[in-house]
Amino acid sequence: MPQSPGWNLLMQTPYELLLGWRYTRAGRASRRDGFISFISLISMLGIALGVAALIIVLSVMNGFQKEVRDRMLGVLSHIEIFEPGGQAVPQLNEVLARVRSHPAVVGAAPFVGAQALIARGEDMKGAMVRGIDPAQEPQVTELAADLSQTVLPRLVPGAFGVILGGELARSLGVGVGDSVTLIAPSGQVTPAGVVPRIRQMTVVGTFDSGHYEYDSALALLHEQDAARIFRVEGPTGVRVKIRNLHEAREVALELAAKLDPGLLVRDWTRQNRTWFAAVQLEKRMMFIILTLIVAVAAFNLVSTLVMTVTDKRADIAILRTLGASPRSIMGIFMVQGAAVGVIGTGLGLLLGLGIAFNIDTIVPALEHLLGASFLPKDIYVISRMPSDPQQGDIVPIALISLALAFVATLYPSWRASRVNPAEALRYE
Repeated sequence: MPQSPGWNLLMQTPYELLLGWRYTRAGRASRRDGFISFISLISMLGIALGVAALIIVLSVMNGFQKEVRDRMLGVLSHIEIFEPGGQAVPQLNEVLARVRSHPAVVGAAPFVGAQALIARGEDMKGAMVRGIDPAQEPQVTELAADLSQTVLPRLVPGAFGVILGGELARSLGVGVGDSVTLIAPSGQVTPAGVVPRIRQMTVVGTFDSGHYEYDSALALLHEQDAARIFRVEGPTGVRVKIRNLHEAREVALELAAKLDPGLLVRDWTRQNRTWFAAVQLEKRMMFIILTLIVAVAAFNLVSTLVMTVTDKRADIAILRTLGASPRSIMGIFMVQGAAVGVIGTGLGLLLGLGIAFNIDTIVPALEHLLGASFLPKDIYVISRMPSDPQQGDIVPIALISLALAFVATLYPSWRASRVNPAEALRYE
């Protein structure tokens, strides 16, 4: 009588796999089997929830990092090239031509960078002053591109107009049309001593970039006005935008090799090294802490398998008398533990990725259901919960979860392989 393909496949499957899978899903043969199966289910769900929590938390952290980085780079350029000491860049046109000839560069603009005090009456605030060319600056920052048709044309050379960050303007209590006093740090020598250089400026506009550090301290001038105030012969640096911001470090090194060795080249990751280092440290610690949740769930498999081995001692003894080797017995229980780990990890991946990719829908629904706001707009600049699942996080999470589940099976499986058939069958 011909046998079906399914039967042939079943006969070719190693019995270790069949028995291991049968022990994993068994639960109705006896009350004890049901309890063991229940503990196995709890271990599986624990692994799934741990993996899902890891994916969701790291995805949200990536989302916040990306949101802050994008807002930061809306004000900063990808790369800055400048002369040490705040002096004018020599042969500026040649530097611009070399920079723009690089295939990764999409825009370059000169600037004058300095620090100063801005005063209004008795109020005085420190500010980062940036002298820009309104015609070229939109090539290198999103902020300038957004202001190119509205506020930037008001920066006219010789008019000494200034564009203030929104927070800086509010702290000084000024608006468009008001006057402020700009005080340069290096003064001029007079018979009465060193007198700071002071210039009355007219506020011609304000901006809000969404990043408090720059909204509270940045002031934009025309580069010619800035050069006159700070007594420099021209732009003190060049701001550069490239196609792929993640290649900034490599492109910066290539540009440094093409330019005068006296010029300093700095990419955006070095400009904010402390912030990015803190974020990476926090993310690494969260990964370690949440991995402990997966580890606890995975090592619940130890108790599950120990109970299974104790309950199946008679079965193990019969298999040994039929010729099963200790390695085969060990393989049966490793299959059982590995099956729980694989299924739990798979469920965790599905749950975690499902929430991470749909968090922009889930969080508003929860806020509506609970009548609460997790990120109030009047407190946080980012009013929505961002999420950015990355393969570099998800793959290690899955591998670590599987590895922990596999390690948890080793001791109980080894104990099963050491069962003495004669002792196990003595009281059966």
